[in-house]
Amino acid sequence: MTALFALATSLLWGLADFGGGLLTRRTPALTVVVVSQTIAAAVLGAVVVVTGGWSEAGPRLWFAFAAGLAGPVAMICFYKALAQGPMGVVSPLATLSVAVPVGVGLFLGERPGLLQAAGIAVAVTGVVLAAGPQLRGAPVQRQTILLTLVAALGFGTVFALIAEASTTVTGLFLAQFVQRVTNVLAGGAALYVWVRRGNPALPDGRFPWASVPALAFVGLADVAANGTYAIAAQHGPITVAAVLASLYPVVTALAARGFLSERLRGIQAAGAGLALVGTLLLATG
Repeated sequence: MTALFALATSLLWGLADFGGGLLTRRTPALTVVVVSQTIAAAVLGAVVVVTGGWSEAGPRLWFAFAAGLAGPVAMICFYKALAQGPMGVVSPLATLSVAVPVGVGLFLGERPGLLQAAGIAVAVTGVVLAAGPQLRGAPVQRQTILLTLVAALGFGTVFALIAEASTTVTGLFLAQFVQRVTNVLAGGAALYVWVRRGNPALPDGRFPWASVPALAFVGLADVAANGTYAIAAQHGPITVAAVLASLYPVVTALAARGFLSERLRGIQAAGAGLALVGTLLLATG
């Protein structure tokens, strides 16, 4: 069950990142984050009311609140790093986020077997290569590296926090709702500062109504991914769940190949293959 839900997480996050990347080509990243998360929060609010999720309120919601603060910071830093480029350096570095939940798992006493340890090493190597690391070119600015590392720490922190935010399905709905509302408030504050500095919040000053379905997909796919990851982490080793969930760059690269006809570089194809081998080792270990 852990492997299944963790792989579903990587699929959903990969598709959400692909959709978010397309949207940010036309709309500022902060606007994409705030609008997509607002849609997700509205849907989750309705789900919480229907399922009676309010009855699950308790101290664990502080984990969801903290995840809601860490998420927008990570996204903003990641998008800024991507804007400064090169993506071939930024994307692989961001996969270091897996170190946080894996470290938490080891701290809690999890000790993967030899086959699982090999699977973790192979899968992580495959993810880094699948992201298309830039091995040659101009030096990368220190600020870009710093932003990417902060983003990786933030994403990894969200991984760890959301797994602790609830122990039941209805509680997970409530935790996700709290996380998304916090995302909107934190992202909205950042967007306000962005606009106050003279930057546009909308392309051509008009709301992109035609993009609403895509924005909804990005927000809801992210919600679903957090949910499947929480279930995966609660029903199996965090180390395995985190590594399998971190395969999302492979999904993003394959989506770009399928929908945009972007050609995979040799190193990316090799990375995708290694990621698959690592997945099989983890699933069978």
